[in-house]
Amino acid sequence: MNDATVAASRGAPPLKARRFGLHAQHEAIALMRRDCHVCRSEGLSSRSQVRLAAGGREVYATLYQTEGDLLSLDEVGLSEDAWRLLGVQPGDPVVVSHAPTLESMSSVRRRIYGARLDAPAIAGIVGDVVAGRYTNVHLAAFLTATSALPLDEAETVALTRAMVDVGDRLSWPGGTVMDKHSIGGLPGNRTTPIVVAILAAEGLLTPKTSSRAITSPAGTADTMETLAPVNLDLPAMRRVVEAEGGCIVWGGAVRLSPADDLFIRIERVLDVDTEGQLIASVLSKKIAAGSNHVVLDIPVGPTAKVRSDEAGRKLSQRLVDVAAQFGMKARCVQTDGSQPVGRGIGPALEAHDILAVLQNRPEAPSDLRARACLLAGAALELAGVADAGRGPSHAERILADGRAWSKFQRICEAQGGLRTPPTAPRRSTLVAARAGRVVLINNRQIATLAKLAGAPDQKSAGLRLHVRLGAEVAAGEPLLDVHAETDGELAYALDYAAAHPDLIEIEA
Repeated sequence: MNDATVAASRGAPPLKARRFGLHAQHEAIALMRRDCHVCRSEGLSSRSQVRLAAGGREVYATLYQTEGDLLSLDEVGLSEDAWRLLGVQPGDPVVVSHAPTLESMSSVRRRIYGARLDAPAIAGIVGDVVAGRYTNVHLAAFLTATSALPLDEAETVALTRAMVDVGDRLSWPGGTVMDKHSIGGLPGNRTTPIVVAILAAEGLLTPKTSSRAITSPAGTADTMETLAPVNLDLPAMRRVVEAEGGCIVWGGAVRLSPADDLFIRIERVLDVDTEGQLIASVLSKKIAAGSNHVVLDIPVGPTAKVRSDEAGRKLSQRLVDVAAQFGMKARCVQTDGSQPVGRGIGPALEAHDILAVLQNRPEAPSDLRARACLLAGAALELAGVADAGRGPSHAERILADGRAWSKFQRICEAQGGLRTPPTAPRRSTLVAARAGRVVLINNRQIATLAKLAGAPDQKSAGLRLHVRLGAEVAAGEPLLDVHAETDGELAYALDYAAAHPDLIEIEA
């Protein structure tokens, strides 16, 4: 039976679809009149979870109710995401009914009360998430439950496998397929485009999929998008890799581990990024992309995501152990997380740093260059291309002789064309209140300041740092520039900076 026949058999005729132009941050929303016959017959109330069905598709949505003439009695208003997912046209019939009970939510409730979940339970949750059956409330409950009681190794492996299984999976000819990832928590740490260019220039297959920002002012996909298109589908991604040996694309566009981007959306709101979720997020995308060798950057510092060397070692071991369960060779590199990397923080500002390093410009940030060569060198050693201890110098030669820049340009052209990163129309400089030595740059506060300025959604927004740890500054000397696209965002960021004088600490 089609959707209209099902509705008629229940005594509730379909409603007419109406596009409401409502943007709700990826949430499917339905609007109906309180006195609508369907609301009455189905016993629907505001904030009910409803099933929308049309043309063989279904979407689970949150219902809001209206009064007056905003909608006709026979109409259902749809948010932009609901409209897109249903694929309807104005006036198309839409069947609205109560959303069925989600059996997997019983697993979430058990997890909330401290029970461990087995692989089938986790697979059921992830399957419902990807099918669109979980609302933001359901997703937040699951993520919170796995934050309060962290995932153990068995749960982490099960979550990683479930996230791989619900999406597409790539395979590549030959043996070694490389990848690289940073666990984040360090503003400006945008080494991936440089590392991919070095590895691909050396002939190593490197099909890199990247995430957008979770709790940072920019993810690799956000930054790369200012340099080239990143929303490539699987056939396009494959064409780029086959042509140039590497790519840097957004993982959400190619449906590799699709649950990850749904989790990330909620993690961003909650401002959480727990260890088990982090491991499953990172490794599921590497496995789905067909990689079998991965280098993982773990920045360690007092205001980084990982605060101590011991915590870094434990995370490294967990990553290596879980990767091994899937036949993947992983190498973790603990790096300095005491301060931001490079000078730019925010998508376009970080892109300018990347270009300066790749083009061997004299003003390029030396710390970003050194870190990229360290990580690329670890990958070259892991792949057997460079002898132990000689990887970083090998990577430096590929960068210095222009091969990496040439390869990066070709990758960008293959992805749709090299772009010029935008620049912000509004700027303001924060200066030192007194003379002295810079003893602390607070990574978390720096990241918050950049986000308040508009990053990552406003691509040109963010910060440009003028000082590093240990620098001697005079009173009135510039510490950083705030870049914003609107006066309001600039003012909001400056208010935050004024309220946090310890953003950059100076010791007399």
